[in-house]
Amino acid sequence: MSFVRAGSLRFHVQQLPAAAPAGPDEPLVVFLHGLVVDNLSSFYCPLALPAARAGHEVLLYDLRGHGLTDRPASGYDGRTAVRDLLGLLGALGLGRRPLHLVGNSYGGTLALHAALARPDLVTGLTLLEPPLSGPWVENMLDTLSAAALSLEDSPVPQELLGLRLRKAARLTAIAEELLNRTSLIDDIARSRTFTPADYARLRCPVLVVCGEHSELVPGARELVRSAARSELRILPGLGHDVLKESSGVLRGAVLAHLGATAARRPRAGALAP
Repeated sequence: MSFVRAGSLRFHVQQLPAAAPAGPDEPLVVFLHGLVVDNLSSFYCPLALPAARAGHEVLLYDLRGHGLTDRPASGYDGRTAVRDLLGLLGALGLGRRPLHLVGNSYGGTLALHAALARPDLVTGLTLLEPPLSGPWVENMLDTLSAAALSLEDSPVPQELLGLRLRKAARLTAIAEELLNRTSLIDDIARSRTFTPADYARLRCPVLVVCGEHSELVPGARELVRSAARSELRILPGLGHDVLKESSGVLRGAVLAHLGATAARRPRAGALAP
């Protein structure tokens, strides 16, 4: 466990070296987790360790307000998340390193924001169940708002501590703070949705993975129709939680995409300015 200060925030960071030394031109694989009760640990065993063992240098971190990272009152929009990522990379001395971003759920949305903002750095995307557009985003906001009301001044964290469920108590307390004491819900509500024109601007290879029964499949299909170098993988029998429910199949698909992307990317000197 380590902490790195970037800008005004202290981020909880975990770096995993590649099994064999990676050169400066090899993409750094950065994992971006989902909202509220999620943190870097959700990636650690299913994908991050296998990626490092397969020869990729890996960076995981708790997003602003999540896990053990500082929890400011504001700044939970996509643009600020990209600034956080770039600031953290700069603080780690990795600011010029090409990136392959792996985002789960809302982390996939943030990964897409970063790829559109910095196409010179982002050389590959892996998006797991990303909420991109349409009714699902509105449903997510409704769910977060309902959760905020249910947790406000709730005794649940203390009750969980009384039952010695420390991890559940900590996650519930973090959720209550994020939903009721920060601008997270308002920031997400103000965020614009992506359009086919946005997807058409993507130049890096993109893998999108969705569960067969997920509400996010239509948005994923829209991305793949518009992005030239994109692929959609549908996992049978699953809904939104593909990261937890299909680790073996998912791991194979993600590692294959990471390997193929690293093998065919141009050298650093060929990147767009």
